[in-house]
Amino acid sequence: MGMRYMMLSAFGFSIMAVCVKFASGQGIPVLEIVAARAFVSLFLSYIDVRRKGISLLGRKKLLLLSRGTVGALALMCVYYAITHMPLAEATVLQYLHPMFTAILALMFLKERIHVSVMLSIIFSFIGLLFIARPALLFGVAEDEFSYIAMGAAILGAFGSAVAYVLVRKLNETEDASVIIFYFPLIALPVSLSLLGNDFVMPTGWAWGSLLMVGIFTQVGQIGLTKAMKTETAGRATAFSYLQVIFAVLLGWMIFDEIPDIWVSLGGGFILVGAIINAFCKR
Repeated sequence: MGMRYMMLSAFGFSIMAVCVKFASGQGIPVLEIVAARAFVSLFLSYIDVRRKGISLLGRKKLLLLSRGTVGALALMCVYYAITHMPLAEATVLQYLHPMFTAILALMFLKERIHVSVMLSIIFSFIGLLFIARPALLFGVAEDEFSYIAMGAAILGAFGSAVAYVLVRKLNETEDASVIIFYFPLIALPVSLSLLGNDFVMPTGWAWGSLLMVGIFTQVGQIGLTKAMKTETAGRATAFSYLQVIFAVLLGWMIFDEIPDIWVSLGGGFILVGAIINAFCKR
């Protein structure tokens, strides 16, 4: 069940990334996209918490605030990378987080890294190398990206890993809806304060894309939080590599970002890693 939730999460976040890239193409600043996502997610999360009749504040407030803050900062890094790189490559770099998550879960949650998870991470990382093709291993890279964008994607991946480990810990005492609620609660005021006078009034399809960013974010967050509750942090996030495959396909179909042989080969390794993680129990 945890793997199914993680697949839902990966698909939701993939559609969200498409909407982010589209909104950016309409001239909407990254921080404004973050704020729009947070506003919609905050509204939906508030309704969900009230529907359940539970407290909005939760029990471990400091840990919840920490998760919300780390998640908000990681989100800004990820969105910056998505708007400055092809969708597949940005997603690939951001999805270094399962490796970070497994290591952090070992250090702070005392979760053992099983052989299947380790094999999944190895296969997935090989896939990442084929897709990203770093110049150190492959000579001159075919695509030149901004070092700032690449650094933002990697930093976003590490921040996501920290947030996922915090979610795993919070699931012991908090309802999933409360955990999700704290993320936009922090992200909205932070993004608005940093946005300042750079606000751009959306027009036409930009309104719809901003709304879809928030809605599919909620889908991804729900899937992620449910997955963390039913699986160990390392195993659940390793399966989320499927988002890379979704990103390749969507980038190809919507933005005409045609994947080459290296991207296809890397995607194959990632799929093998996901299958090993899903079906190998020991």
